[in-house]
Amino acid sequence: MRRLRRVLLILLVVLIIFAGAFFFWLPGRYVVPVIMYHQVTYTERLQPNWVSPENFEWQMAYLKDHGYNVIRLDELVKATREGRTLPRKTAVITFDDGYENNYTQAFKILKKYDFPATIFVPTDKVGTEGRLTWAQMKEMLASGIDIGSHTQTEVYLPDAPVEQQRREIRISKSILEQNLGVSVNHFAYPIGGFSEGIKEIVKEAGYRSACATNRGYDRFNKDVFELNRVRFSDKDDRKDYLWIKLSGYYNLFRKAKNPY
Repeated sequence: MRRLRRVLLILLVVLIIFAGAFFFWLPGRYVVPVIMYHQVTYTERLQPNWVSPENFEWQMAYLKDHGYNVIRLDELVKATREGRTLPRKTAVITFDDGYENNYTQAFKILKKYDFPATIFVPTDKVGTEGRLTWAQMKEMLASGIDIGSHTQTEVYLPDAPVEQQRREIRISKSILEQNLGVSVNHFAYPIGGFSEGIKEIVKEAGYRSACATNRGYDRFNKDVFELNRVRFSDKDDRKDYLWIKLSGYYNLFRKAKNPY
């Protein structure tokens, strides 16, 4: 009996040590969720990158009702560079590909909840069918929406020759700045693909950050040139799904993916 008590006591002490170590370790693994959307429209089948206007509004209402502080990507990047930890219940909203429904559907909802966002636009697609126009982007810029680059043609950069990588990354920034009259500071890798060489080109082009998907080796977003994002869609139609993805610890449980 005495021996059993001793074993139980040892197990209890070990459990307390591990629990304490876990709770000291956990805070340093908190990651501000960078939400990623593509299209805000209707689809007959569930798509990983699409969300209906109703579900998008429900998700924005969840953020507001649960006290989330939605900040600009600029603020997240600045805090990360300075080594500052942002409070829990902070979030960033981004969109890829520059679809027109980001203006016709998402924009009014973002304004309703007074949320900023960043839209990553491929410059060759501006004004084509189903894509944003320069006038729409200028209107959104005036209301707290930032525009970032998504290359010129949405090319998968790791498959492109180095000279094309340079053109896609640099010229898209120049075109956006000339047409919008603002500094374009943020970039998103099409399909999330990048390499160390591509990251260097992005830095040399003058961007302050670059977003991936859930690719790369830095799942804690210390490197602002490979920011992991959390995909939201019509599949995220339950509060427990949102709670998990917005917890700040979602990246701990995601499978690490090669950057290319």
